[in-house]
Amino acid sequence: MLVETSQVMSDPLQQLLDIEAIKQLKARYFRCMDTKDWVGFRDVFTADAVLEAEGRRREGGDDIAGFISKLLADVVTVHHGHMPEITLTGPDTATGVWAMFDYVEFPEHPSASFRGYGHYNEEYVREDGGWRIRRLVLTRLRVDPLTDG
Repeated sequence: MLVETSQVMSDPLQQLLDIEAIKQLKARYFRCMDTKDWVGFRDVFTADAVLEAEGRRREGGDDIAGFISKLLADVVTVHHGHMPEITLTGPDTATGVWAMFDYVEFPEHPSASFRGYGHYNEEYVREDGGWRIRRLVLTRLRVDPLTDG
């Protein structure tokens, strides 16, 4: 059951600050992945984070960052997140849905390159004074092969 934001906390300013902080967190996730800042990328996840995407499941922030850094080390990526729907579910918890677009170009395997469209469904938790991703599920609605390089 989702809890209405007004039931979670009574300070509307703090609600807006928390929602903005979560938006900044997701922006950092995209930027760090695309610029290959793997230390920064690791920092967006909790220690016990779970990532589900493409039929794969990774558990733990270290495992997630290690897996993604190896997978995308020599890959050109551009990720965009749009239209966030963020719900504060408690003083230190939240959920979010983001529409997404990604461009993934594998220089060594051009036939595997694609443009993808879909959604991120996420859970967030505030820990050590900042928001982190605790659970991320990526669902692609459409994948178009890159035929124009």
